[in-house]
Amino acid sequence: MKLAVQDRGFFGESFKEKLLKVKEYGFEGMEISGDVLINRYDEIKKATTDTGIPISSICGGYRGWIGAFDKDERQHAIQDIGEILRYAAEIGANGVIAPAAYGMYSTKLPHPKAPRTADEDREVLLDSLEQLNKLAIEAGSKLYLEPLNRYEDHMLNRLEQAQSLIIAGGFTSVQLLADFFHMNIEEADISKSILETKSLVGHVHLADSNRQFPGLGHLDFHAGFQALHQINFSGFLAIECEVTHPEQNYANAVHYLKGIIQKSYGELS
Repeated sequence: MKLAVQDRGFFGESFKEKLLKVKEYGFEGMEISGDVLINRYDEIKKATTDTGIPISSICGGYRGWIGAFDKDERQHAIQDIGEILRYAAEIGANGVIAPAAYGMYSTKLPHPKAPRTADEDREVLLDSLEQLNKLAIEAGSKLYLEPLNRYEDHMLNRLEQAQSLIIAGGFTSVQLLADFFHMNIEEADISKSILETKSLVGHVHLADSNRQFPGLGHLDFHAGFQALHQINFSGFLAIECEVTHPEQNYANAVHYLKGIIQKSYGELS
């Protein structure tokens, strides 16, 4: 398991500055936006070579959502993600992250009635994922399907729901993103959910129960990391959280997380 962090202005202006800064903190990769990757590709590629810090993954930076109600918006998302997948493969990033949607509709908040049934949502997602799986195979990359909590999306909230789509479609280049913040809300047992989805878990996001830096809430990262070790997860754990007091909290988070990783490995080795 390797630690990564999402790009923030705090790390500097140029990507060489950014990557040197995250290396100084002890991170082993950086997660960036798709539009930034495309627009600054040459600079980013050179910076990864110069610093030895890779781009771990791509999050956001595309139009629409793969589960959008509007067909044109959905196709924009598929088109943009397809292009980002090619750039991700060229720069050596592990994959591109996509939830079904974000903030489009929630069954747990007062919204008008959704324009689709759950079965129709599933059909749309299977169609989008089929197209994206082909694009990921062509690019030589992976799509990381991310379940969000019930207040941010109504289609995919738990790992097993996303797993069901991947298995139903036989999508060989689609994997799961396990986000500890969302799992804290939606999964009855984070460790059990990780163990049950096993090798489909390709990428991890980290934030504590309050969306703050790991270690500033009450989430049990130790049990979750033990489960990741048991499924032989060797990918990136990327911090995605609200950023407060970055100078202190990034350093604290790396120390905290690396301590848990070492403890988890030691107990199960």
